[in-house]
Amino acid sequence: MASGLSATPLKKINLVRIAHVYYKHKNINEAKKFAQDFGFAQTAEVGKKTYYRGYGTEPFVICLEASNEDEFGGAAFVVESMEDLMQAAKTLPNECKATEIYDLSDAPGGGKCVTFYDPVDGFPFHLVYGQTPVEARDVDFPIVRFNFPKEKNRGANEFQRFKKRPAPVHKLGHFGVCVTDFAKCYDFYTKYFNFFPSELVHNDEGVNKTVFFRLNRGNDLVDHHCFFFFEGPKMHVHHSSFETHDFDTQVLGHDWLRHQGYKNCWGVGRHVMGSQIFDYWFDPSGFILEHYVDGDLLDMREPTHNTKAAPDNLHVWGPEVPATFLQ
Repeated sequence: MASGLSATPLKKINLVRIAHVYYKHKNINEAKKFAQDFGFAQTAEVGKKTYYRGYGTEPFVICLEASNEDEFGGAAFVVESMEDLMQAAKTLPNECKATEIYDLSDAPGGGKCVTFYDPVDGFPFHLVYGQTPVEARDVDFPIVRFNFPKEKNRGANEFQRFKKRPAPVHKLGHFGVCVTDFAKCYDFYTKYFNFFPSELVHNDEGVNKTVFFRLNRGNDLVDHHCFFFFEGPKMHVHHSSFETHDFDTQVLGHDWLRHQGYKNCWGVGRHVMGSQIFDYWFDPSGFILEHYVDGDLLDMREPTHNTKAAPDNLHVWGPEVPATFLQ
């Protein structure tokens, strides 16, 4: 391993996409019920772990584990090659406590993994390679044709009809955490990985305190952000965000969760940075999970945007930002 954060790696570890997240729950039965109502599909149960997929090709997008504590277990990113995985195991700083490469023998899709720990706040971070994708599922979305004032796309005697149900999850889009040292975290993740700042948000003194990272994949289109963090007094996971199909699906999911008695955190609304239509919910353990649709896609022609922190920068329409949202 490298001796410390000041070491310069020979090359960056190349990440391809975000894959899945882990959460631990004291009340696993309530957590599993919420997962179904949120739109995940259970795919395997191994020991204390229950794995859920979306309707895309990832073998799983979230894993819930029965535990004595409610705890965030980290996010996983797919690396480009076995060489990248080997590099992570051998060259990350000592503070990261990177594991050797190990088999994901019990997880859907299999594959190999290296786990390391954030060098500032110690939360786990997983790198995976060689997982076997699954066949995408048809979850029977209706074909929606909008009639606009001057453009009518629905034929005579055709109707818009929807079924009340949870909003089926497609994929994991991003996750975010509160960190205790923004500058040190920013230096680490940009030095060792192909993260690129889509947005940097600064305070009144011009000091950056929030970043929305996308992956540098050259000319490939990637999500506006897959990982974000902001500085605060205590490290905690902020939320994990999952893509669903469209606005109707999202709001049907909102109503489903509301009728099941779950607590809405914030939404429905439209973000500025990333443009997503958002809907945040508290699960029974108090973790925040988001449904989103219609996010921006960027390539490396788009530069970093620098913005001063302000409430109006978070959303263009929707409910007011909850006072505790950024705590």
